[in-house]
Amino acid sequence: MKDVVILGSTGSIGTQALDLVRANPDRFRVVGVTAGGSNRELFESQVAELSAVCPGLFHGLGEEASVEAAQLGCDVVLNGITGAVGLRPTLAALDAGNTLALANKESLVMGGPLVLDRAKPGQIVPVDSEHSALAQCLRAGAPDEVRRLVLTASGGPFRGRSRAQLAGVTPDQALAHPTWDMGPVITINSATLVNKGLEVIEAHLLFGIPFERIEVVVHPTSVVHSMVEFVDGSTLVQASPPTMLIPIALGLAWPERVPDAAPAVDWTRVETWEFIPLDDEAFPAVALAREAGSRGGTAPAVYNAANEVAVEAFRDGRLPFTGIVDVVASAVADHDVPSNVQLSLDDVLAADAWAREAASRTIAGSTGSDRGR
Repeated sequence: MKDVVILGSTGSIGTQALDLVRANPDRFRVVGVTAGGSNRELFESQVAELSAVCPGLFHGLGEEASVEAAQLGCDVVLNGITGAVGLRPTLAALDAGNTLALANKESLVMGGPLVLDRAKPGQIVPVDSEHSALAQCLRAGAPDEVRRLVLTASGGPFRGRSRAQLAGVTPDQALAHPTWDMGPVITINSATLVNKGLEVIEAHLLFGIPFERIEVVVHPTSVVHSMVEFVDGSTLVQASPPTMLIPIALGLAWPERVPDAAPAVDWTRVETWEFIPLDDEAFPAVALAREAGSRGGTAPAVYNAANEVAVEAFRDGRLPFTGIVDVVASAVADHDVPSNVQLSLDDVLAADAWAREAASRTIAGSTGSDRGR
């Protein structure tokens, strides 16, 4: 029996994790839950249900509650929070010595070396489907046998469109993902491919593979979650129907598997796996992420923070779809990475705040220009 803390229990990751707990009461017990507060009714119903099983259940709303919950004595902390607000809970879980099942990619991307320095070997278990797939495939060989990592991207709802054709995209269209059911921010990040850019940085940090040996390929059906190519020319693929249940289950039970966590591929049906090169001209977010990741330091934090501000502006109708990555690119280009080698939490938080202000100024300026025309 593993004691589990779930941060972000009302989100997509959190609710699916609770489904797995319900289906496996002999394997998992939830001892703590937190949420951001956007769905209090659901959170209250979760607390009522879980308290019946765990009378001492820790529960609370907001960032401080998540930091406190991450430090509880438990086997696994699942960080399913979305956005930069997940950084402090990530650090708290690591400092407490808890295994961290990490779905909050932003905290690793923005924290970078700061997070890795806090983590013991094997303490971070990736929950993103792509990185879970890579971790599974990497079991098949030694580190020096790996030639490259290949992350798959669905291409989002606008795959095949040119940059000009993306200019008039609406938030409703961007939220209509063809294969995944995710929260709004991640769904829009998937549409711009910023999410894949974050995942490239995450893969570099998690597995220590140089950026030039991490590739992205478009795979519309999202059955192949990622691949590892080895030096002898063989490539290992991890495949399953598009669901987060398998990576969440692995995150909670690692290194063990949870039987029947999700349906497998039905090999009695005709199945075509299509792979398409990424169009960097229409979707420059991945190349921009490589640039930010290669600069290192606080540059990835700027990439992430500027994007969060730009996505909010797009959802509010203050920024066109193509403007999201333009705002991020402007912030990354204008940011001076601190020269100090040892990255601190204050450095990261200062860069995050700077990027949000810079992005807001850029958005305000572009909106003013649009009104002036």
